[in-house]
Amino acid sequence: MSLERPPAGGEPRALRALGRVVSALTAAAAALAAAGVLASLALIGWAVVMRYAFNRAPVWVDDLVGLMLVAVVMLAAAQVLRRGEHIAVDVLTDTLTGRAERWARALSVAAAALVAMMLIVNGWQTAMQSRQLGIVTEGRLEWPVWLLMLLLPAGGVLMALVCIESLWRLALGLPPAAPQRHGAGARTADE
Repeated sequence: MSLERPPAGGEPRALRALGRVVSALTAAAAALAAAGVLASLALIGWAVVMRYAFNRAPVWVDDLVGLMLVAVVMLAAAQVLRRGEHIAVDVLTDTLTGRAERWARALSVAAAALVAMMLIVNGWQTAMQSRQLGIVTEGRLEWPVWLLMLLLPAGGVLMALVCIESLWRLALGLPPAAPQRHGAGARTADE
């Protein structure tokens, strides 16, 4: 695995391999998140029909949709980070160019990496503590909380992989792996 600067226009083979792995993992996680959104929509629609057409509202739907929301957020966060679509203050960063823009991006990625590490460490510790104590969700569905909490470190690992790839690309002076959004329009790595 070589860390030297790649030839002009190229990138190290290891970085390309990491990029493919990160791309596949984040795409799969985003697809699961999209399926979760669609399933939530279907469940909510079904519950509304049952409530107003048949006066037989399924009381567990609200609980399940709330739990699915956690999965949707944690599974989609890494893909959103990789695309540069998280909430940002563009007033300053849109005016930056060259080295200042790279430093701003590096600080942004470092902050995201810190959040990812917190999700991994704290999410794992909390999940294991919940497992040890046998805590279950409140409401109609009594699911083990620790299983749901494992979504936090899983999402953190995905975000950490995106951060590693991004920092590596920044260190080599390469453009972002995925299209980055700035201001009102989107800019791609080719621009």
